[in-house]
Amino acid sequence: MKIIDVVCAQGKTGFFFDDQKAIKAGAKNDGAFYLGKPMTEGFTAVRQAGESISVLFILENGAVAHGDCAAVQYSGAGGRDPLFLAKDFIPIIEKEIAPLYKGKDITSFRELADIVDKRVNPATGKVYHTAIRYGVTQACLDAVAKSKSKLMAQVIAEEYGTKISDSIIPIFSQSGDDRYMNADKMIMKGADVLPHALFNHVEEKVGLKGEKILAYIEWLRKRILDFKPYESYNPTIHIDVYGTLGPVFNNDFAKIADYIGTLEAAAQPFKLRVEGPVDMGEREAQIDALAEIRRLMEEKGVKAEIVADEWCNTLEDIKDFATRKAGHMAQIKTPDLGGINNSIEAVIYCKENGMGAYLGGTCNETNRSTEVCAHIAMATQPIQYLAKPGMGVDEGYMLVFNEMQRVLALKDKL
Repeated sequence: MKIIDVVCAQGKTGFFFDDQKAIKAGAKNDGAFYLGKPMTEGFTAVRQAGESISVLFILENGAVAHGDCAAVQYSGAGGRDPLFLAKDFIPIIEKEIAPLYKGKDITSFRELADIVDKRVNPATGKVYHTAIRYGVTQACLDAVAKSKSKLMAQVIAEEYGTKISDSIIPIFSQSGDDRYMNADKMIMKGADVLPHALFNHVEEKVGLKGEKILAYIEWLRKRILDFKPYESYNPTIHIDVYGTLGPVFNNDFAKIADYIGTLEAAAQPFKLRVEGPVDMGEREAQIDALAEIRRLMEEKGVKAEIVADEWCNTLEDIKDFATRKAGHMAQIKTPDLGGINNSIEAVIYCKENGMGAYLGGTCNETNRSTEVCAHIAMATQPIQYLAKPGMGVDEGYMLVFNEMQRVLALKDKL
């Protein structure tokens, strides 16, 4: 079967693009807006509407395979590719990527994915924007699945030698700034991992001594115990602090390890993960810092886990963080890795090298990228998979839960 045409459609994402640099510098909320001037190239406001591009492969039999190009909320930060606007990138896909696939025989996913994921853009001398590679490779996976009348998860399992899970992967739900009401929703739905909580501002959210995070953990622990949806409910508490423990403790890693131990005690009896404790501003320093914080935590008997996020963007980054024990878990932030083939390989590599695999992504994705990544999760079995897109809990949790349940229902039928 062949791909006979490639069509692009402009789309919206489930959240926004936020200028992380401006927010860290003190941009204030005003409702859903941020006040102040943007500081990252390409932004016209500190917060602006998220955009996506649907890439549609029309197949020889009339079926349409579909993937969505999308970039993370904090585009242009932490070593990531720049802001992804549809008007700028649809012409590139139509002129430079579409001709590579029109008339192409549908072979294996890995072969089709490599066409775009490893191709160098002649205008820049670099590989294409991560968002382009992300969406086009989703369409590649869907095309192979449709040509074989199989699930996308089955195609992955066959090509990578994995086994599809016999149960859904634990779902990590994210609250955004509405960390109290949304935590209630997560508890009610029985979310396996919660609440993310978006602690991205020292004075307003973290506290000058970390006291606001501690108070929140104490509140959340009691809330879970008071309202657990069933007796055996035992979620993991996972918070993202966006590097803010660095300025709070002047990058004193021993104090940061002690503070995480304090949070761990407050979270009991629930397990605790802290994502992005520091942001050292560049990759090598970040690896060294997370490795040292992990070492100190283990030396002090702190059993909480730290999660690598910033500067851990590519497949090679994830391999280096894993090999050097820079954290206990790596977020595989799927849009940042470009082609979804890289996300698949990242989960497999983490599992084989003693690093926790968190198949993540961003609130700024779409329903389609979420569904495709659910197939990756079911086929590769990471420790947890992010409920996405958006920050409203209900929609993202529904999309992830329902797609994984469909995989379970169909995997032995096709």
